[in-house]
Amino acid sequence: MTRSEEGAGARPAGRATGEAVPRQAWTMLAVATLGFAINFWAWALISPLGAFFAAELGLSAVQKSLLVAVPVVVGSVGRVPVGAMTDRFGARVMFPLISALTILPVLFIGYVGRDSYGMLLLGGFVLGLGGTTFAIGVPLVNAWFPPAKRGSALGVFGVGMGGTAISSFSTVQLGEAFGLSFPFALVAVLLGLYAVVSYVVLRDAPGRTVPTGSAVRRAWDTLRMPVTVQLSFLYAVGFGGFVAFSVYLPTYLRDAFGLSPGDAALRTAGFVVLAVVMRPVGGWLSDRFHPVPVLVVCFAVVAVFAGVSAVERQLDWTGTVAFLAMAAALGAASGAVFALVAIAAPAGTVGAVTGIVGAAGGLGGFAPPLVMGAIYGWVGNYAAGLWLLAGTALVASVYTARRMRSVGRSGAATA
Repeated sequence: MTRSEEGAGARPAGRATGEAVPRQAWTMLAVATLGFAINFWAWALISPLGAFFAAELGLSAVQKSLLVAVPVVVGSVGRVPVGAMTDRFGARVMFPLISALTILPVLFIGYVGRDSYGMLLLGGFVLGLGGTTFAIGVPLVNAWFPPAKRGSALGVFGVGMGGTAISSFSTVQLGEAFGLSFPFALVAVLLGLYAVVSYVVLRDAPGRTVPTGSAVRRAWDTLRMPVTVQLSFLYAVGFGGFVAFSVYLPTYLRDAFGLSPGDAALRTAGFVVLAVVMRPVGGWLSDRFHPVPVLVVCFAVVAVFAGVSAVERQLDWTGTVAFLAMAAALGAASGAVFALVAIAAPAGTVGAVTGIVGAAGGLGGFAPPLVMGAIYGWVGNYAAGLWLLAGTALVASVYTARRMRSVGRSGAATA
């Protein structure tokens, strides 16, 4: 593949780099972002209620960690086939379909499975469907916007991950006010409404490249590209760190500092909101300066403040600033990685690359809650887990600076 071919980054036919963004593109971006937020709200329904389920069912720290992590891993791995299917069938088919299917586990958990740990795990497994919508929205937005605007547009789309903040802010409060089933019923209604609206409004971009051949073969060929593996590692650290905190921070705050479930959920929501706000900032900075230097700085910030958090054992201003700094850096890094995907993925592979990279990001958020739960059960604190995060972020920063400099510039990924 030549430099010009790879540099095209899945550019739609007839859409030049300097061309003005059509009005319809902004409509597609808005609808996709809304759907991403609602599905992520559904995806994150279990986490704020982790303490409630643990108390009601007598769960251990590891069992509680597994309960909140199962939707994460399923939603992550599921992005691979969903991304490939989006390349083939388009977002207009996939967004309504996945949104409608996600209604089933939401209602199952809210009305049937909440009294049994095994049933909760089953419901959480299927609830992972909501997390796959990321791999639908990225290729849709990428195809509608010219290369010079893709980083910013994908950053705006990434605001939809704020659905996890909505869940953190509202799930416990709604459950206490109207009954535990109410937040699940509300989200199911919103998913149904969105499935209808998205089917009516969404349109795939003119000139969208439709791949041919076996989906398995395309996924394997995509995985073999060095740039896919590299971006997967970076997203596993950036977005994976965000996901890990968003699902486990309520448990961490309660165990380490004795906060009430409501207080812990609100503080977690603040962490998530800041990360969400910084995601489009990361995309905008990437359009302006290139994604690589943005990622180097973001990972360095995470390394420094994870170390501060590991030392600081009081939830005073130092600890609060450290967690907020990590939230900002992880959010910006998530936006920067997909700005890099937009300029580095070959034409017709954005959905497949997004699926694999997105899966890596979600899987990056699956292991830390289990590790943190095991560490806490073993030694009674979380310092070792935070030091592990600091070391991983430092490795990511150095790797990005040394090995990723040419990605998206020369069109050739380093091996």
